[in-house]
Amino acid sequence: MLLEYPVKWNDYELIDSGDFEKLERFGGYYLIRPEPKALWGRTLSTKEWMNMAHTRFTTGAGFGSSGKEDSGTWHMLKKMDEQWVIAYNRAEFSFKLRLGLTAFKHVGVFPEQAPNWDYIYAKTREVGNANPGSKPKILNLFAYTGAASLAANCGGGDVTHLDSVKQVVNWARVNMEISKLDNIRWVIEDALKFVKREARRGNIYQGIILDPPAYGHGPDGERWKLDELLFELLREVASILAPKDSYVVLNLYSNGYSAVLADTLIKTAFRLNGTAKKGDGSDKKSFELTYGELVLQDKFEKALPLSVFTRLKR
Repeated sequence: MLLEYPVKWNDYELIDSGDFEKLERFGGYYLIRPEPKALWGRTLSTKEWMNMAHTRFTTGAGFGSSGKEDSGTWHMLKKMDEQWVIAYNRAEFSFKLRLGLTAFKHVGVFPEQAPNWDYIYAKTREVGNANPGSKPKILNLFAYTGAASLAANCGGGDVTHLDSVKQVVNWARVNMEISKLDNIRWVIEDALKFVKREARRGNIYQGIILDPPAYGHGPDGERWKLDELLFELLREVASILAPKDSYVVLNLYSNGYSAVLADTLIKTAFRLNGTAKKGDGSDKKSFELTYGELVLQDKFEKALPLSVFTRLKR
């Protein structure tokens, strides 16, 4: 099992964590946000945290109840912009992200996802190089503000970005524009409905990225519950992924979900284990499967696990 975390990212760092909070730097601003997984004590003093921080988010009355744990209020401690831009610069590619203080504890990026962005860029390039003359088609489901879409676009992918919330799709479009990128297709729809329709139409993708929430609703009120619908979605995704020169990235945030569970879901949905059928392109020599956790490590080497992932490469 792999443990991966962002490295050499100048515009982000986790300074300290503990007592159910984390102190982070995004560009030139320091934020304190709730973190239920930070069960240990903080290393720096509360005074040191408060002296550094520009703002602190405290949760509302709904904290800890289903679907409400992220709601609350930002308390300004120093003057700062409500929206600002950070860069993700690598040797091979780069893009920019506009951040903002939302009505929830989120700011428009999940920094622990950086290793997935690196993987998506590299694998999109690899698929494109294996098929010169055509751009690999990449589908990003539950795509939020689009960092993974930008990574795939930088890798030469023909990207379809899907999310059920119009506001975050608009936010992703802004990120594309400030990154001086283009040609991303924007879709506001329920993910399962879209994938089923693509399967009926016979559309095939060379890369598919999934980062589903525990709960949610489509634009027409479609109900999404991870436990009930994830396997069905993965089975449908398997039917629209190219049988070779392709990849899948599945990321899961839900508490209680393990990397082994994510690995088993992919193996079963794509018939890579005992359910494989001879000749269907899923024999064990034709794919590579890795799984692990994405973590943030603070300056005192405390590792904060935030999501699990599995990656399939054909």
